[in-house]
Amino acid sequence: MPTQLYLTSVLNRLFAAPVDRVLGALHIAVKYPQAPINNTFTMELLAFALLLLYFIAVRVSLSVEKPGALQHLAEMTHEFVSEQGEQIIGHGYERFTSYLIVLGLFILLANLMGLFSPWLESPTANVAVPLGFALVTFVYYHYHGVRVNGFGYIKQFLGPVWWLYWLLFPIEVISHLARILSLTVRLYANMFAGDLLTLAFFSLVPVGVPLLFLGLHLGVAVVQAYVFMLLAAIYLSLAVSHDH
Repeated sequence: MPTQLYLTSVLNRLFAAPVDRVLGALHIAVKYPQAPINNTFTMELLAFALLLLYFIAVRVSLSVEKPGALQHLAEMTHEFVSEQGEQIIGHGYERFTSYLIVLGLFILLANLMGLFSPWLESPTANVAVPLGFALVTFVYYHYHGVRVNGFGYIKQFLGPVWWLYWLLFPIEVISHLARILSLTVRLYANMFAGDLLTLAFFSLVPVGVPLLFLGLHLGVAVVQAYVFMLLAAIYLSLAVSHDH
């Protein structure tokens, strides 16, 4: 039986049976039927719930005359991401702002969860979570590339010289698939290493020194969330560009 966080054990006590039935219907083998929900899924669920509550709180507290702290925070976040989108994507960037905001905030919150409490952990330290973000972003920017350029989107994979199409097409396909690997490994490796390093120093020197690594881990968490969002914006800009 894997080690469970308190919240994970609560979810398994409440929902293990229905989750087992759903997974069984999908022909997915469950190694631990009494605990089909793992810590990573629990932390993702918690991050989703916290973000949902945040957006609801911002929506219900909107005010023109007396904007509150949450509204100021939301406006600053929107302004920052909009500026990044305008610089990178250019015309039509507004369509993608909401996706980039949610992506950046979700990854940031997931990165920081391990620092909030010893009863929580960062789901991005599990490779499946960064891989999920990378796959969603991969599908998202290709979808908009096809939406904007139609069949002409294929030109991005062919290059400018027709007699080199046969060579450039597989190279471009591989380079796009490599983006999934790049996004996944960059986020996962940094968060896993940060968690491991912080835990190691807490075990060796429980007072003083680990605080330095907590600060470093905080910086890494913020930077990696920003880098992931930035790369998503760059891939979007390339996909929706008309100059292929």
